[in-house]
Amino acid sequence: MIALIQRVKQAKVEVAGQTISEIGQGILVLLGVEKNDDKVKTQKLCQKVMNYRIFSDQQGKMNLNVQQVAGELLVVSQFTLVADTQSGNRPSFSSAAPAQLGEELYQYFVECCQTSGVPCQTGEFAADMQVSLLNDGPVTFQLQV
Repeated sequence: MIALIQRVKQAKVEVAGQTISEIGQGILVLLGVEKNDDKVKTQKLCQKVMNYRIFSDQQGKMNLNVQQVAGELLVVSQFTLVADTQSGNRPSFSSAAPAQLGEELYQYFVECCQTSGVPCQTGEFAADMQVSLLNDGPVTFQLQV
């Protein structure tokens, strides 16, 4: 399971020209689920996202997590994160989870995030989404479990 996390000042998701979710300061999580992922990995990745210190403290050092800055989360499914790009000019998605498992673990990841007390918005699984963001920094990390 892979999460590409971006510290944002704001982010939103649109589907068919309609805004379906929007956050202010927080983290945009692009989530890729692999076929060997399970609920244990999902919980571990959620904890890592919630505890990852990517927000600046009073001295300007990245010492604070999303909860400590009263931030929000926007979780968007993105199966292209698990693509194999090592050879050729076309990505391979052989390690991606089947749609049913991908959606199940995506929803479970969202549930885990919501139980942490951080406001959590979502994209729409398997939809053609337009994601807009104002990356703060820019600060972007790839987390994998």
